[in-house]
Amino acid sequence: MIKRSLPTSIVGSLPKPAWLAPPEKLWSPWKLEGEQLLEGKQDALRISLQEQQLAGVDIISDGEQTRQHFVTTFIEHLSGVDFENRKVVRIRNRYDASVPVVVGEVARQKAVFVEDARFLRKQTTQPIKWALPGPMTMVDTLYDAHYKSREKLAWEFAKVLNEEARELQDAGVDIIQFDEPAFNVFFDEVNDWGMAALEKAIEGLQCETAVHICYGYGIQANNDWKKTLGAEWRQYEEIFPKIRNSNIDIISLECHNSNVPLDLIELVRGKKVMVGAIDVASNEIETPEEVADTLRKTLAFVDIENLYPSTNCGMAPLSRTVARGKLSALSAGAEIIRKELAV
Repeated sequence: MIKRSLPTSIVGSLPKPAWLAPPEKLWSPWKLEGEQLLEGKQDALRISLQEQQLAGVDIISDGEQTRQHFVTTFIEHLSGVDFENRKVVRIRNRYDASVPVVVGEVARQKAVFVEDARFLRKQTTQPIKWALPGPMTMVDTLYDAHYKSREKLAWEFAKVLNEEARELQDAGVDIIQFDEPAFNVFFDEVNDWGMAALEKAIEGLQCETAVHICYGYGIQANNDWKKTLGAEWRQYEEIFPKIRNSNIDIISLECHNSNVPLDLIELVRGKKVMVGAIDVASNEIETPEEVADTLRKTLAFVDIENLYPSTNCGMAPLSRTVARGKLSALSAGAEIIRKELAV
């Protein structure tokens, strides 16, 4: 599937065109409606694809052009969730947000992203990756008035995610990535049931699977939280042993400009690792050499055939100019290492 060494990819979102949604913000409302919105989303997908290709990115994603948010857009399509009568909850023990309420059995009435994935698949012969929210992170983005158990709700979400993932696979998606930033916060729950719920979500898949665990978008609440974590961010240490023993193929991590001790990657030796070599919390565009330096350091702990250079997280809050520059730096940095090692 992926023929070259050090295949590059983005983790999640890219900025949307200003004609589709107001730029540089999360939960940005659509500017179009009806058929125009559908057409606009497809046009944005084409642009996202082209910008990745022009930057030299190897594994193509949709840049989340067809969704407002990496979690709630999927939940919007499920029954049993009330989006009108919201509640305020604490998200990942970091910030308050007005969220939808689970009021009954959650179920997937129809495919959510499958048509978008089919559309992207038709536009390119390159490997494509699609992101879905992970079960635990979905639980942490809602108020549960029905199951009244985070674990029970996670298992129900895992079932509907598995339905979606199987159809995405059939639509030609090569890698399905589950976003689980909640894994970086609720360690006991990850080890008790969170990893098991994620295993349920990937059950029966033949395509490659990935779990993305980061320190969040470059928004103020996340940046403030990072300042409280001290000189070493050792959160990964709590969950890596469980992930190493799981059926997940790829682990996506935040590395560049973070205080994560890179030797923690040794705890998942044998897995493929998407190394975050681009900082999404800064408007400063990395140099190719900075990217290469991050990749060089991680090669002590991950075999080169398992190293996938990527971004730390999604880039939706950034300007399109900055995002383009960062994509190009990622590809150029990976090429430096390929030439150094003649791979």
